[in-house]
Amino acid sequence: MKKNIGYICFLLIIAAISCKKESFITSSNALLRTSTDTLRYDTVFTSVGSITQSFKIFNPNDKKLRLSNVQLMGGNNSYFKINVDGVAGTSFDNIDINANDSIYVFAMVTINPNSLLLPFIVQDSIRINYNGNTQFVQLEAYGQNAAFLRDVKVNTDTTWNNTLPIVILGSVTINPSVTLTIEKGTNIYFHADAPMLVQGTLKAVGEKYDSTKIVFTGDRLDEPYKNFPGAWPGIYFLDNSINNVMQYCIIKNAYQGAITQNPATNGNPKLSLNECIIDNIYDVAVGGSNSSINANNCLISNSGYNIFLTAGGNYNFTHCTVVSYGNYYLQHKYPVLNISNMVDNTTTNTVNATFTNCIFYGEGGLPENEILIKKQGNTLFNVVFNNTLYKLKDAEPATVNFIGNKLKNIAPLFDSINISDRYYNFHLRPASEAIDKGSNTGLLIDLDGNNRNINLPDLGCYEKQ
Repeated sequence: MKKNIGYICFLLIIAAISCKKESFITSSNALLRTSTDTLRYDTVFTSVGSITQSFKIFNPNDKKLRLSNVQLMGGNNSYFKINVDGVAGTSFDNIDINANDSIYVFAMVTINPNSLLLPFIVQDSIRINYNGNTQFVQLEAYGQNAAFLRDVKVNTDTTWNNTLPIVILGSVTINPSVTLTIEKGTNIYFHADAPMLVQGTLKAVGEKYDSTKIVFTGDRLDEPYKNFPGAWPGIYFLDNSINNVMQYCIIKNAYQGAITQNPATNGNPKLSLNECIIDNIYDVAVGGSNSSINANNCLISNSGYNIFLTAGGNYNFTHCTVVSYGNYYLQHKYPVLNISNMVDNTTTNTVNATFTNCIFYGEGGLPENEILIKKQGNTLFNVVFNNTLYKLKDAEPATVNFIGNKLKNIAPLFDSINISDRYYNFHLRPASEAIDKGSNTGLLIDLDGNNRNINLPDLGCYEKQ
């Protein structure tokens, strides 16, 4: 009998403990906390789903809390879709959260196309009911209609206008003897597998204002992807390509930027870059393989290899700022300028390369020499630096010519650099020694479209105003 009484007491104790564990807080004073009050989505192209974002619902109480209802207020008509604690739907009843525990709520948005040209906002909210209380988490996204192009072959002379952003899926190929003209103010967004392959001619001429520049970038505009290098392949000017012109263009966040292959068949520069920004490129920002490039007033910044010229060729860079700072997304591992005449271990090509009124600089990385020259064999190797600010620990290579003003290992004193905030202003401070150290090249303006001091221009792409 005593054994039975003891066994019954043991069961009663277990039951009491179990009841305590399963007890709920029912007071209206119960606490509930969410990890955010608003989920915001950067620009989402219509018809293309966003990334999935999430927030947590916390129960900071010492007892279980039952959510009587969690509801997407727009229901089935909402642009948003949600998943609560692993279950998809629009309304969820009697969701239990253990004491001092939490659950996840996931949300994504897909926006239907409409007739609007400018970005528009779509909104909804998630209502959370518990113990007679109500809380809301707001959902907010900016939608943007776009023209979607998949696996495009440009077979006839074509013009892309700036009416809507253009989203490239697959690739774009400009066939030989065909010109693609891109109007000022056009924004082109490339998917991760979408290169631009130029076998014919690309004419992309913008203007100096932000709204009239032409932008080439990836199609992920949400954090943190909108700042990732390598988000799309890049622009490639292939064997048959001729007479390519890019002015007031921005190429950013690509695996490679503007890459030219072999010389143009008509003897002209294969690519002319004027007042362009090539930034945040994972590998080579501006590259030539036995090719020809003219670049004026260009900023080539924060890339794996800012300029990479190999297998010979003909190149002219005037008033260019070529600079890299090691940062969270890209380590600064390699010199900002690389020149080689080597095709392979035994073959070389002629090099003619002139750099006038340029800056070659880097910080926060491995290179102590920001200019790397590799010459092999006896083919013509004519490389000239005229009025240059450059970082070079070693002596100047005997195979190149430094003339004019030589500002060796002098900091350019850029206006403002904040690596943690990803803020880079490469204009010159008033105390910069690069001011008035250039020579007259005939370029009347700088990258901003501002007038230059013709006789004593500043080095780099920006003229101090």
